[in-house]
Amino acid sequence: MREPSDTTSLLTAEHEDFRKMARTFLEREAVPYHDQWEKDGIVDRDLWRRAGAAGLLGMDAPVEYGGGGEPDFRFHAILAEELIRARVTAPGFVAHNDIVSSYLATRTTPEQRQRWLPGLCSGELVAAIAMSEPETGSNVADIRTTAVRDGDSYVLNGQKTFITNGENADLVLVAARTAPQRGGSGLSLLVVERDTPGFSRGPRMEKLGWQASDTCELFFDDCRVPEGNLVGKENAGMAYLMGGLPRERLSIATVAVAACERMLEDVLEYARRRHAFGQPIGSFQHNRFQLATMDTEVTIARVFLDHCVTELNARRLSAADAAKAKWWTTELQVDVANRALQLHGGYGYLKESPISREWVNSRVQTIYGGTTEIMKELIGRSLGL
Repeated sequence: MREPSDTTSLLTAEHEDFRKMARTFLEREAVPYHDQWEKDGIVDRDLWRRAGAAGLLGMDAPVEYGGGGEPDFRFHAILAEELIRARVTAPGFVAHNDIVSSYLATRTTPEQRQRWLPGLCSGELVAAIAMSEPETGSNVADIRTTAVRDGDSYVLNGQKTFITNGENADLVLVAARTAPQRGGSGLSLLVVERDTPGFSRGPRMEKLGWQASDTCELFFDDCRVPEGNLVGKENAGMAYLMGGLPRERLSIATVAVAACERMLEDVLEYARRRHAFGQPIGSFQHNRFQLATMDTEVTIARVFLDHCVTELNARRLSAADAAKAKWWTTELQVDVANRALQLHGGYGYLKESPISREWVNSRVQTIYGGTTEIMKELIGRSLGL
């Protein structure tokens, strides 16, 4: 994987120092406990508070609310890379930082920011975003959850599923339909706080991978949400979501490329060490060609990802380019995981093998944040097709 000493114009000495800090934090506060979190299916809440104290939460939130005041996405990318390097599949820092906190730092009123951002930055509050529903899949315009205005509140009814940080979350950014007759343009974003009457959570979902990441369904039954918890303008939710999706998809692509680099590093080490027929398995031409192909593809993925990060920081990243990065890198992640496991042979199929865990964890990457098929549809439309 990319190391702090790597020569690249994308990163500065400040970024390298941040990487070292994040790496040290994860090695001390996460790695020793991760196996237990995987068994439990959830992360200890104390970790969130320690991460906040270390400056790993709310990095782009204004300083006056306890944030880092640094909008540079490279810091978020580095944290995601270090999570993958440490083989830490939880907590859901990426969803908390790159998705929810970014909405609440930019789309809220001063009163809302004062109410929510300090807790999000300190780790006292954990955030989740609730878009997916049992019947809607990747089509946000088909959201069925409704929010009906009643006096100074919205009455929220509906169900959300596959919610990362769903169990730990204190603040849930919910996409709901406030104007059913307006279709996709009738969505609004509401923050539902923990213990709000009518808000409940389903049991922890047992997933194929990402075991330590708490995921569950959320239920809203005549849930009264104060009008003061509306984010931005009523019925502007679709525009807000579309504006935030390129960043979310770039975050997923960052995880994908970091995972590819981690797996390539692992399989190269194994190919040099493992012997068969009196020689290292990496010296066989077929295997050498496989590794050469993976190395080339991962390098290309890194170059395009870095380009997209630069474009995002300059506020030029298009939805189409974000979709390209998301589908290409996540499909590559699945492919690299499959080929790397094959090169490990029987040892790769053992549950305790790092490559087996990478193989399992890779599969969801092509699904959430918009499936590969949806990404290609968006790109096709951008071509005028």
